[in-house]
Amino acid sequence: MAMARRIGYAVVGLGNIAQNAVLPAFAQCKRSKLVAVVSRDTIKAAQLRAKFKASLSYHMQRYEDCLANPDISAVYVSTPPGQHEPFAVRAAEAGKHVLCEKPLAATVSQSAAIVEACRRNGVFLMTAYRKYFEPSTVYLKFLVSSGKLGRIDMMHTSFSEIFDPRIAPDWLLDASLAGGGPMMDLGVYCVNTTRWLAGEDPIETIAHSWRHDRGRFKNVEEGVAFRLNFPSGLIVQGSSTYSAAISSFIFVQGSKGWISLSPAYTFEEERRVTGKIAGRIVDRRFKPRDEFALELDAFSSAILQNKAVAPDGIQGHRDMIILQAIYDSARTQQPVAIKYPAKDQSHGL
Repeated sequence: MAMARRIGYAVVGLGNIAQNAVLPAFAQCKRSKLVAVVSRDTIKAAQLRAKFKASLSYHMQRYEDCLANPDISAVYVSTPPGQHEPFAVRAAEAGKHVLCEKPLAATVSQSAAIVEACRRNGVFLMTAYRKYFEPSTVYLKFLVSSGKLGRIDMMHTSFSEIFDPRIAPDWLLDASLAGGGPMMDLGVYCVNTTRWLAGEDPIETIAHSWRHDRGRFKNVEEGVAFRLNFPSGLIVQGSSTYSAAISSFIFVQGSKGWISLSPAYTFEEERRVTGKIAGRIVDRRFKPRDEFALELDAFSSAILQNKAVAPDGIQGHRDMIILQAIYDSARTQQPVAIKYPAKDQSHGL
């Protein structure tokens, strides 16, 4: 296929992340174009269609009409995680490629169903991990994979923020929709990014969770601290909470040096990479980029070239398995072995 072509998208779910990040990103895209928006609120859909210059808007009850539109080749699912499965599966069954917000679902069984539907229908599935394309994190990946840091035995990472009910949607505290609390919303970045940097998957976890404000955090945790053990001997120490000022970082310790990235996971601020490698100081700054445009175009290019992207459905599903193990360990206060299904390298995953 000619790379000059743009892939047409429908965005399903028009909440905060869609309005503030996904929909605006299309104006910066080279391979992706916004064709339609889909919402439970007809008025909101019409307003956002006009604002972001989409051709069409649909009520969710007319989702099948949206999927029948030949101008739409891919669907960006940005509903709450507990609602990802039905929209992603129906898109796959209609032959549409699926770009799904993280976490891939609210439960392991839901994420498995999404992966299987896309595999069965031969469509690509990408989990929306924008860090794979953001320059400062790509630079960290280079330093780790090139061996410049030497043997790496420790990584530390955290992503936290104050939960503000005036700003944050209510569904974030609903376990059936969110899957959990900050571990699902924010900590998933810590899990996915560190294992992507390491190039391997953890085999065991031990975790502790807490609820200081039991009135607010009735159904989900307020915070989690966790440890992931990897086959190589690498240990990742991570944490995520809804009761700390917004902050995020990755700190990598190696036998030849160390490197730190902060802020690591938010997308509005300048990033700073600092460290010391082989006796030389590292201090690099990375201006904010539209990470959602990079992510969209990476998926569109994969579709056009018939070549799957790295943060695919398998990676999203594996993160769900790891997150479930973290929750199991926090509940039992015991180490939990992490077991994965056999790797599937088939088209669409």
